[in-house]
Amino acid sequence: MGKSHLTNGGIVTKQGTASGVLYVHSAPRALCPHIEWAAGRAMSRAVNFSWVDQPVLDGARRTEFTWTGPAGTGAAIASALRGWEHLRFEVTEDASAEADGGRWMHTPDLGVFYAQTDVVGNMVVPEDRIRYAMEVAGSNALELQRELRLALGQAWDEELEPFRRVGEANPVVWLHRVG
Repeated sequence: MGKSHLTNGGIVTKQGTASGVLYVHSAPRALCPHIEWAAGRAMSRAVNFSWVDQPVLDGARRTEFTWTGPAGTGAAIASALRGWEHLRFEVTEDASAEADGGRWMHTPDLGVFYAQTDVVGNMVVPEDRIRYAMEVAGSNALELQRELRLALGQAWDEELEPFRRVGEANPVVWLHRVG
């Protein structure tokens, strides 16, 4: 928990500081200034993104923006951008001593997917969600796989993956798991 302080109304908990990244994978050019405005409003400050062409979709733009703010800013950004037509994005919020991390993925067809993340960015599937998947699947292994793919947001990953890749002019940095 964050530090607390007393006010006239009692104890108020201060939120911890969080950081993360907003990845706009594809947005129509005309939507770009509106995305900056909405994201900035969610972060309580003006922002300017560096937009580049998204080679996967003609006329689309992409950007990455590293942010810092109070815990919960990732959710505020995702909420501000959800449901916009033709917009594909991801928001990450790093885990901290005060709060779990999170990852929000959005596509026009699928809407928003949210998953809690651990300190290294892995998705955490809660025990109750796994128990539900097992209950729904019974002894059907294929149904269990379907439920677990849903719990991990696989459909969102599959739809976003082509948009995550950078253009040929940009280097790709591959991260390898060690240990």
